[in-house]
Amino acid sequence: MIALIDYGAGNLTSVRKALTALGAEFTTPRSPEELAQASGVIVPGVGNFAATAALKGRWREAIANAVAAGTPLLGICLGMQWLFEGSDEAPEVGGLGVLPGRVSRLHGNAEQRLKIPHVGWNALDAPPACGAPQTLKGRLLAGLSPQPYVYFTHSYGAPVTADCTASTTHAESFAAVVERGHVFGVQFHPEKSGDAGLQILRNFLTVCQAC
Repeated sequence: MIALIDYGAGNLTSVRKALTALGAEFTTPRSPEELAQASGVIVPGVGNFAATAALKGRWREAIANAVAAGTPLLGICLGMQWLFEGSDEAPEVGGLGVLPGRVSRLHGNAEQRLKIPHVGWNALDAPPACGAPQTLKGRLLAGLSPQPYVYFTHSYGAPVTADCTASTTHAESFAAVVERGHVFGVQFHPEKSGDAGLQILRNFLTVCQAC
């Protein structure tokens, strides 16, 4: 059973539809204690990083305990940013801190007519250090063709670190997919990204089934 976390900042309807289309069993837990029975945890999210302050106390402890126990965790958009230490968007709010680094505001490019927020379809590339284009690596990206297009809507981005398995460029490069152990994150919205997005969610469900 997948636990889909509702903390008041997630686009739950679209995620639920995508999970239903994939035949996944999921629930929206009412208490943190229910996470102990989950085979996987999804933290969605849209909007300001300050909204993640709702994931504090018992909820934060329960999610951290699930990660420590090896339960797969997927952060979507704002949920991915929360996996890091924090964000310049709301410096007073700490992230979960399971990934090193901080989230910072993207910079547009007037000459290229690249505006912020970054809204629309963009390609996933292998991280710059690996060279691109090439076959994407990582369990979350299994079965995808090189440079698949996915749907973004955000103003802040995570750094491209050793945990980054795919990056995207919008005037500058930022982490689009991260993976460390059983912790995964995507900056885009897989539930709105067509077949590529469904494949990514399917891959996460496969990881959950194997644990």
